[in-house]
Amino acid sequence: MTADDVTTGESVFGSQLQRYDALVLTALVWFLGKFLRYALPPLFGRFEAVYGVSRTALGVAFTGLMLVYATMQFPSGLVADRFGSVGVITAGGAITALGALALVVNRSFAVLAAAMLLVGAGTGTYKTVAVELLSRIYPAETGRSLGVFETVGSLAGVAAPAAVIAGGALPGVFGPPWRTLFLAGGVAVLAVAVVFAIRVPRHLDDRPTVTDERDGAPSIDKHLRLFRRPRFSAFVIVTVLSSFAYNGLIAFLPLYLTGAGELSQVTANLLFGGLFAVSLVQLVTGEASDRVGVLLLLAGTLVTATVGLVGLVALSGTAGPLGLGASVVVFGIGAHGYRPARGAYLMAVLPDTVAKGTLGVVRTLLVAAGAVAPAVVGYLSEVTGFRAAFTVLAATLSVATSLILLLWVFDR
Repeated sequence: MTADDVTTGESVFGSQLQRYDALVLTALVWFLGKFLRYALPPLFGRFEAVYGVSRTALGVAFTGLMLVYATMQFPSGLVADRFGSVGVITAGGAITALGALALVVNRSFAVLAAAMLLVGAGTGTYKTVAVELLSRIYPAETGRSLGVFETVGSLAGVAAPAAVIAGGALPGVFGPPWRTLFLAGGVAVLAVAVVFAIRVPRHLDDRPTVTDERDGAPSIDKHLRLFRRPRFSAFVIVTVLSSFAYNGLIAFLPLYLTGAGELSQVTANLLFGGLFAVSLVQLVTGEASDRVGVLLLLAGTLVTATVGLVGLVALSGTAGPLGLGASVVVFGIGAHGYRPARGAYLMAVLPDTVAKGTLGVVRTLLVAAGAVAPAVVGYLSEVTGFRAAFTVLAATLSVATSLILLLWVFDR
């Protein structure tokens, strides 16, 4: 190999790094935000003992996080439509970091709940704006970039429970080890947000990120106009129902596996991490959504997720870690594979002039539904048991799957 070959290779690598640095940084901000959120459910059992609170209280606190997360979707989209995406995501990173750092000095359940709300508010600015931002920077590779984005974010679900398990064996700098975990996470998300603010704007020099001042900001009616189309509204219902099922499962899967599944806490947390390990499937479905029918992918992935969730309910208490683990993996493949295809479909049907705002409306609805789920599951688990609560989630996902199958049939 000659010196010229080496120089050429370095030049190509540097060019590719410059081309995709926006994707890398956007995905890292999302990863760290989700890491901080996913580190909370594996700690619920510990929080019960430390703070002397019920599962319902923990579910309500997590619902509060998700409701704030949901509330931020539409305004963050509107602000980004008007003033640009980079500033919105950077500000969200700072708020997320503040919430994480508040957990370091937390001494009461009320402060814990308040810190969770800050994490929800900060991370609530990311997704709506990031999806549109990436589709604008990489217009010919929207599915691929969203697949990478979703996969990196989902891997936070692998890293978070693993970090909680590993951290339990280490001495904590600020009391229990989990406080040190949130200290490191808060510092990391703040650092990445700063680099994001410096590097990403250069990709947008020739692509206006604000609404033309002569036209003014899009009216609320323009953002809601698409909902008058039956097929679009039906798809929104699918996203709402699937979000309810997914978030209800995520919030209590570790406790479900130790309770109804009769597994050890370590095994339950490992399976919880496994749910996100299979999120690599998003790289495949994201790429495929650029090449084949998006509705077909959506139907296939939701069918897969439903099979996994039904299996998780049917096998609890009888199948052991292998059977329950297989159900978790099948659910994860379907639930994660569905996400980039959902984003690609929405960006294909949303007009450019109102993309972030209308996507914000859709995400507000689906995240609000997901936000309610932890409180519902927490309450039902105490009143009727975990298995009945997860049966409700399975039924909800089955309805969503039926609707998307109908949409696919009519589309054909």
